[in-house]
Amino acid sequence: MNRIYALMGVAVATALLAACSTPMPTRAELDQLTQDIIARSFRAEGQAKLDRVHPDEDNRLCAESDITGVALDPKMAQAIEARNLATIQPPTDGKFLGDWKQGEVIAQSGAGKTWTDKEGSVNGGNCYNCHQISQEELSYGTLGPSLYNYGKIRGVANPSSADAKPIVDYTWGKLQNARAYNACSNMPRFGHKGILTEAQIQHLMALLLDPASPVNR
Repeated sequence: MNRIYALMGVAVATALLAACSTPMPTRAELDQLTQDIIARSFRAEGQAKLDRVHPDEDNRLCAESDITGVALDPKMAQAIEARNLATIQPPTDGKFLGDWKQGEVIAQSGAGKTWTDKEGSVNGGNCYNCHQISQEELSYGTLGPSLYNYGKIRGVANPSSADAKPIVDYTWGKLQNARAYNACSNMPRFGHKGILTEAQIQHLMALLLDPASPVNR
């Protein structure tokens, strides 16, 4: 029996020595292994496509910053913002504001971008998931700042006026591509990623800036 235990001890020791002699994988190898596992684990279905499995460069840089806890280099952050700012285009019909009532519906809707959402179906903005927007809403997220009185606080009495233009332009850009103003913003890039249509963004603009909207009353 002692001989058996001795032999087992030798076997275990040999295995441990072999394990110790195996070099640890590099970070690049671990990253590649992770990507391989993810690629095998997901499939495209409905509105959920495989592009989310392969993040763009800005997403990768921001995710790496989150994981490591090391803030982005200021020059890198500026480069990300500049790249995203270049994607913002004014509305094709020249109109920044649509109908705030439709904007309210879009803000309330969380539909879209899941595997159960059919291609071509209408997405929502899911704005209340992160923001307070009106006093009537009893439940809302706090990941983003309150948007209640968004236009009123910023002095937008007439969204069509020259005085309001800087705020109108900024709000349009923020809804189009939030990373133009904050390199690693958590806000969806609604226009840039095709989550919402131009018309939907115009309706959200009205919700935020129209003095008649419940946001500004």
